[in-house]
Amino acid sequence: MNLLSISSLLLLLLISAVTADSSDPLIRQVVQNDETEIESDPLLDPEHHFKLFKNKFGRTYDTEEEHEYRLTVFKSNLRRAKRHQVLDPTAKHGVTKFSDLTPSEFRKKYLGLKSKLKLPADANKAPILPTSNLPQDFDWRDKGAVTPVKNQGSCGSCWSFSTTGALEGSHFLQTGELVSLSEQQLVDCDHECDPAEYNSCDSGCNGGLMNNAFEYILKAGGLQKEADYPYTGRDGTCKFDKSKIAASVANFSVVSTDEDQIAANLVTNGPLAIGINAAWMQTYIGQVSCPYICSKTKMDHGVLLVGYGSAGYAPLRFKEKPYWIIKNSWGEDWGEDGYYKLCSGYNACGMDTMVSAVVSTNT
Repeated sequence: MNLLSISSLLLLLLISAVTADSSDPLIRQVVQNDETEIESDPLLDPEHHFKLFKNKFGRTYDTEEEHEYRLTVFKSNLRRAKRHQVLDPTAKHGVTKFSDLTPSEFRKKYLGLKSKLKLPADANKAPILPTSNLPQDFDWRDKGAVTPVKNQGSCGSCWSFSTTGALEGSHFLQTGELVSLSEQQLVDCDHECDPAEYNSCDSGCNGGLMNNAFEYILKAGGLQKEADYPYTGRDGTCKFDKSKIAASVANFSVVSTDEDQIAANLVTNGPLAIGINAAWMQTYIGQVSCPYICSKTKMDHGVLLVGYGSAGYAPLRFKEKPYWIIKNSWGEDWGEDGYYKLCSGYNACGMDTMVSAVVSTNT
């Protein structure tokens, strides 16, 4: 190939890259090195980003003061996303639908796992399973055991979505029927408490714990379908109708912190309810998250483990990295169509610490 051909090819690639970027004008990955770059390029200007953010996510503010405050928060989150990109280079971080929220607002509205609650007396310890013949890759979505991604809204009810997701999967394994179960029943009716711990009750939009929710379902007899008891995203009065139970709990268990055992329980028992630290998720956009620093003890978000992959390409490390596939409850317009990929192998963000399996009755 002569020099002219090489130049033409490079020009073509450059044009393709520019065209690809212009199809989505919201710059999604923040990798700039200094403020001078922002000043020299209007596309990197925070106010330009903020305008695109408002258009993309339909944001409006009641007053000019609120608008200016949210712009300030947005600028801070751009800088935070940039720091996250440096400390979590295998993922993509940038502008998300949460970019106008402070970290404390984000935690209050979209998390809600009460990680300090103790385990109910009915929680068994999962038996040790064989791990020698586990598949290299596994995903319950491919087998029909996972309902579409849901959206908890600005209610700290993540724990209820983790709970229903695990029971939906187990019910599918028992019956062959995938039924979307009611998170709102848990929000309204589940006030299960740990008598040994002060202020430890499941509290709707103010947080809860998956194992407590399994305990409630055992005592109540089951959960209704989401269609019969739809989600409102607000605390409400309990309207549970026992005649409309769609799925019940036979038993539930706490899974070992060993990741091979977690994988074995996932393959054997269906999707697992887990707690994680969500510190990196406000700015997460995609690829495999593998942060250098993330608390392994302060779990604040309940999610659903649905599978794992043996090789998630990490371009900045030039190697393959295994990862967990996690279903979140923030809608399909977050992360990878509502999912989070978290690297496996060393209890990233505490994902090994609070893992539960549930077995549905065959009804």
